[in-house]
Amino acid sequence: MATIRTANAHWEGSLLEGAGTVSLDSSGIGSYEVSWASRANDANGKTSPEELIAAAHSTCYSMALSHALAGAGTPPQTVDTKADVTFQPGEGITGIHLTVRASIPGISSEDFAKTAEEAKANCPVSKALAGTTITLDAALV
Repeated sequence: MATIRTANAHWEGSLLEGAGTVSLDSSGIGSYEVSWASRANDANGKTSPEELIAAAHSTCYSMALSHALAGAGTPPQTVDTKADVTFQPGEGITGIHLTVRASIPGISSEDFAKTAEEAKANCPVSKALAGTTITLDAALV
């Protein structure tokens, strides 16, 4: 059964001088301020579409990797994933770099590297973001 998750954005003013909020409506966990300045420069306590994409991608990738590892008979103890989304004003999102560190008893480095790459290719968010370059740094801890 499909699920639908909803967020809403409200914006006032022009791109450069305006500001807005984004609310995470499905979970109800909050509303967050956004502005062009916080997107193109320092965050200054506000979020951006790229930070929200980074949150979605790091979470989805961790879930996809955990699922693939468990399916291969080597469930992880821990998976920690960081997503760095690069935004270039005038160009857009120019790349995403995933850094994953995992503790997985009984797996070889080679098998982990292969599974990590497969999870990157099969993660639903990776698939949705296929129009950008996604790189991966995966290591066992």
